[in-house]
Amino acid sequence: MSHPHPELSAPRELPKGGLRIIPLGGLGEVGRNMTVFEYDDRLLLVDCGVLFPEDHHPGVDLILPDFDAIRDRLDKIEALVLTHGHEDHIGATPYLLRERGNIPLVGSELTLALLGSKLREHRLRETVHHVVKAGDKISFGPFDLEFVAVNHSIPDALAVAIRTGAGLVLHTGDFKMDQLPLDGRITDLNAFARLGDEGVDLFMTDSTNAEVPGFTTTEKSIGPVLDGVFHKAKDQRIIVACFASHIHRVQQVLDAAVEHGRKVAYVGRSMVRNMAIAKDLGYLNVPPGVIVDAKQLAELAPHKQVLISTGSQGEPLSALSRIAQRSHNFVHIEEGDTVVLASSLIPGNENAVYRVINGLSRWGANVVHKGNALVHVSGHASAGELLYCYNIVKPKNVLPIHGEIRHMRANADLARATGVENVVIAEDGVVVDLIDGKAEIAGKVPCGYVFVDGTSVGDITESSLKDRRILGEEGFISVIVVVDTQSGRVMSGPEIHARGFAESDATFDAIKQPIIEALDRAMAEGVSDSHQLQQQIRRVIGRWVSNKHRRRPMIIPVVIEA
Repeated sequence: MSHPHPELSAPRELPKGGLRIIPLGGLGEVGRNMTVFEYDDRLLLVDCGVLFPEDHHPGVDLILPDFDAIRDRLDKIEALVLTHGHEDHIGATPYLLRERGNIPLVGSELTLALLGSKLREHRLRETVHHVVKAGDKISFGPFDLEFVAVNHSIPDALAVAIRTGAGLVLHTGDFKMDQLPLDGRITDLNAFARLGDEGVDLFMTDSTNAEVPGFTTTEKSIGPVLDGVFHKAKDQRIIVACFASHIHRVQQVLDAAVEHGRKVAYVGRSMVRNMAIAKDLGYLNVPPGVIVDAKQLAELAPHKQVLISTGSQGEPLSALSRIAQRSHNFVHIEEGDTVVLASSLIPGNENAVYRVINGLSRWGANVVHKGNALVHVSGHASAGELLYCYNIVKPKNVLPIHGEIRHMRANADLARATGVENVVIAEDGVVVDLIDGKAEIAGKVPCGYVFVDGTSVGDITESSLKDRRILGEEGFISVIVVVDTQSGRVMSGPEIHARGFAESDATFDAIKQPIIEALDRAMAEGVSDSHQLQQQIRRVIGRWVSNKHRRRPMIIPVVIEA
């Protein structure tokens, strides 16, 4: 089995007739999914998603794939295939289209509709769309594509089979094998088997649930649980938080609301927008008179109200976070309200989610979540489903995708258990070549995180994030000193200002004289360069703060020559 290596060199030249696969995101993380396929000097992209920031990304709004590896070859991109409409698969598309606006976009009706509203927000209107459905075949340059229906936690998801002269690749996208899906659209295992009979040279499979034994619970099992939640909360308002793209879950909440004689309002801009699109396209069945405006809903008795909100991941600016902080414009949490978090916990969001749960509980809400009730099932195939797929696809090579390293390793073990001899584990930026029917690592391209901060894209670096973390966690100290280098004396100061420490002016009195003595000593030894004097200040105050306060703040010394 092949393993990525941090010291991998730049990729070798791709031999003629070989297919190159370059993951730019999604391998080693849950999010930011993007893969580049290169054949005959032409490129095909599959997915272009975002990763949501964690606590150690202060001030960051989104994290994008790094386009540097293809930036000088944007004109060679034949198409961008989008497997489904989740943000971690389509969210970075507007940023790619800013660099080349006429890349053909390929996806199902719902996927492209959800993307379309996002592109309009970014004022990107003139894009080339190709709407495809399961069973469709379409070619772009040397890439012959065939689309296969797969079941996921959003309707209209597709796997894609990619045929080139180098062989057949089957990319599952995100999928599971729910045998009782709400929309009746099951993963097309017949097509998987047919492609397997043709000969799949490389199988790229969703790894997210590879550590989970058995089969993923069916979506329909949530219906009775929601019904029980509605029964229990018979006299109080119900707020359900889920992803703005989880149309199946919203459908189940609508059905329960109708059953219990309640009206429903959407809260959160993305929720309102996405459900309007889903209803217009027929993916969401909304009985007449059930949906009302959130402000109208507030006029009804609590037992007649259901709110469907964004914010199930604890996002600071989301509707649910503002409700938990009692800072929402018109939704105020009350004692006895029931709040249902109907989503999974994305790794890294735990603290934010528990903050919201605690905030809601403080006001007397009854919080129902995956930890205490079956109010969410995963959208990803568990180990039993993956084994089933390996056995019917019978791939020659496997490249686990979509997941953290532990997930991809577990997926690799499953593939090997079914007899797959060549399993390649790669990470973002690690190049895999398919040559003469064999997949192997061929090198590595630079592949960092690209941070979006407000309207700024790529200006924030790991170094500036480190500075932000230090400012937030360790504090900030500025020291201003006026010196006369001719006489070698401190003329004024040090004047010390700090944030993140006790606010008393006397906090730093004890260190002022040692700073003066250190500067006098340095200047007596002939040091007159202001940068070297600043370093003296930084060392003295840094050592003192570390010993006395156990902190490592950002220290900004300023030396002014009189």
